Amino acid sequence: MAHKVVIVGGVAGGASCAARLRRLSEEVEILLLEKGPYISFANCGLPYHIGGIIPNRDSLLLQTPESFKKRFNIEVRVKNQVLSIDRENKTLEIKDLNSNDIYQESYDQLLLSPGGKPVDPFGMEENHLEHVHCLRNISDMDAIIQDLDSSQPKHATVVGGGFIGLEMVEALRQRGLQVSLLELSNQVMPSVDLEMANFLHQELVKQSVDLKLEIGLQEIKESSSAESQLTLKLTDESILQTDLVILAIGVKPDIGLAEEADIVIGEKKGIRVNKIMQTNDVDIFAVGDAVETFHFVTQEPTLVPLAGPENRQGRIAADNMMSRKTKYDRSQGTSICKLFDYAIASTGMSEKKLQEEKKPYIKINVHAKNHAGYYPNAQMISLKLLFHPETGAILGAQVFGQEGVDKRIDVLAVAQRADMTVRDLVNLELCYAPPFGSARDIVNLAGMVASNVLDGDVQLTYSESLEECQKKGAILLDVRGPEEIEKIGAFPEAINIPLPELRERVGELDKDKYIITACQIGIRGYFAYRFLTLNGFKVSNLDGGYRTYQMFKKDFK
Repeated sequence: MAHKVVIVGGVAGGASCAARLRRLSEEVEILLLEKGPYISFANCGLPYHIGGIIPNRDSLLLQTPESFKKRFNIEVRVKNQVLSIDRENKTLEIKDLNSNDIYQESYDQLLLSPGGKPVDPFGMEENHLEHVHCLRNISDMDAIIQDLDSSQPKHATVVGGGFIGLEMVEALRQRGLQVSLLELSNQVMPSVDLEMANFLHQELVKQSVDLKLEIGLQEIKESSSAESQLTLKLTDESILQTDLVILAIGVKPDIGLAEEADIVIGEKKGIRVNKIMQTNDVDIFAVGDAVETFHFVTQEPTLVPLAGPENRQGRIAADNMMSRKTKYDRSQGTSICKLFDYAIASTGMSEKKLQEEKKPYIKINVHAKNHAGYYPNAQMISLKLLFHPETGAILGAQVFGQEGVDKRIDVLAVAQRADMTVRDLVNLELCYAPPFGSARDIVNLAGMVASNVLDGDVQLTYSESLEECQKKGAILLDVRGPEEIEKIGAFPEAINIPLPELRERVGELDKDKYIITACQIGIRGYFAYRFLTLNGFKVSNLDGGYRTYQMFKKDFK
């Protein structure tokens, strides 16, 4: 009798598991059940079709039941919802949503890939509100496009500033709509820290997005005005008139089916699995947005709703179903998001998460061109690196810029997974030619700065504590040129001695005063720091210079 595997849920995890199973065995019977109408689609591409960047809808449909059957001999039933799991008898109760018939199906091994479901404080699932949408699948995308085409809205409101929220803001602006973005916290993109998110805030404002930070949505009503379709009451008690709402508040694991079957749910409210993606039932595996894995840095349970990890988990689950001892080795949460002409990416832990976990760390900010400055169209990249104060272990990194962001975060993610330290970053041999990089890549520079800190070759002052240091009597020495200061911006209450003049004018500085050196991005400030330190001054250098300081001080609300 053939060994039978039933997979609940398609898209990344379920579909990758099914395909891997077939590559490992021609004998295993594979049945894939999907409650939606599509078995495998590029859900990360949905906003880009709405915005018109991906013109062909069919290019988002990666596999169909027919292609799966023809290529892999896998039976796929779409619009078939699993209602319950009988673990003792190894059977499923299933509803065919096309006919409403209810039937049973047996299994030898079961994979749960139910994914996540949108956070839904307004009861969208039960009480659909016209012109109010979430974006999770192809059907949601189709509904948004149909609404855009039929009602011709002039103004849209996006609620939530995570990946989907930012991508939808861009898509709606590309379609010519005026857009408001509501974010209940003090920043968009929660995976990065505030000063990095401020780069995004700046770009949103530049693109004429009405950015409302620390303001959420309280109530949605049909508008009584002829000029708008919806009236929104916000958490600051203000009223916003709009024509379309996209709820992108977040996702949570879809654990209902597992919970009812007494499959253990972890502390983060995801399905608890071990390193082989197995639940507390040895014949039931789980993958994707619904499961808890362990974080690479903290070793603690975490939720990582990303397509890359989900694909790997599906493959690993299939391996272990076929008795191949493959393990999932923790999650780094490496991710990237495009916003208009820019990208922001991160891996590992953020500073705020390290603070929440009470983990020791040092941070540095470095800024450099994405390729040789003398080659045309060089653009600035900003990199934040977090590392252990004793071992130099890489705890996390964040990168912002126009080009080359993905390259740098991928290098850092690999370095972290390989247990390299910040010292190792100095010696990374990265490709260089003027159109692509610099002889010293920004990743190398980050390693150099971090190594200098660990070796005691530089003391840092951070932008968020600069004002307090000045109140205590510290002198801020700006070593930029006067023209640069006039063009870009001045530090408050700083004295200015350009770096080329510092040797001649060092007598103007008081050795009894604590001096903080500063420049545009930190390099000239470091040169000044070394000179003054070697001449007996008490000195620190402002981390990341004026560029980092500026991102702490600007208010984009």
